[in-house]
Amino acid sequence: MQAILTSRIFSTRGGTIAVGVAAAALAGLLLLVYLNRYRANVAATGTPATVLVAKQLIPKGTPGTIIASQGFFELTRVPKDQLKIGAIADPAIVAGRETLADIYPNQQLTVADFSVTATNAAATRITGDERAISVPIDAAHGLIGQVRAGDHVDVYVGLNVAESGGSRTVLGLLAPNQLVLETPAQASGGPGAGNANTNIVLKVKAKDAAKVAFASDNGTIWLVLRPQSGAKPTKPNIATVRNILLGVAPLSAGAGG
Repeated sequence: MQAILTSRIFSTRGGTIAVGVAAAALAGLLLLVYLNRYRANVAATGTPATVLVAKQLIPKGTPGTIIASQGFFELTRVPKDQLKIGAIADPAIVAGRETLADIYPNQQLTVADFSVTATNAAATRITGDERAISVPIDAAHGLIGQVRAGDHVDVYVGLNVAESGGSRTVLGLLAPNQLVLETPAQASGGPGAGNANTNIVLKVKAKDAAKVAFASDNGTIWLVLRPQSGAKPTKPNIATVRNILLGVAPLSAGAGG
């Protein structure tokens, strides 16, 4: 009887020990799973993300197109837990928009920093000493229907020059390699090719604005389309009746562009 009781006690103890070992093993397994998940979450939180960060002060009202073209930002990788809500990683998002407040150096650019509605206004595509000027021009002289926004053109002007005993007509390069900001097709929503008189908006340097305006009021403006790529500088010259009909070499007018 005593032997049987002793056997039962040892059997019970053995079962209790086995259950305890199993429970400890299960607890260890659960802890291992928890630690692995925790490490994974920490790693995911710390994974760097790419974001645009201001390199300098960007004043309120600065066009996004200028911010991109002038390199006012840099692509920076920051931990995800430091990423601002709405942080911008693609520079194309700011195109045509304006800043709603000052953006300071090392500040992340977010969608909340920019106007909601994109605009293609000329003012968003000029900066510094650049100016936008509207040039009244007819379809033939302005290549209306052929010239598009984003094209580059050489601007020529024809003028009647007063001389003793009469006058003569001269035509020369006024401003080479000028960017077209807007064409009649964009302004009116139609092709514009049939308009007798219309306007083309050009981006010019401030020093050239008066010359273009004077030439437009007192002469005839011609726009000559440049190649989209591989364009060589245009050599300035002045064409007159003498060099057209008599073969006299045109007068040089300095460096081209």
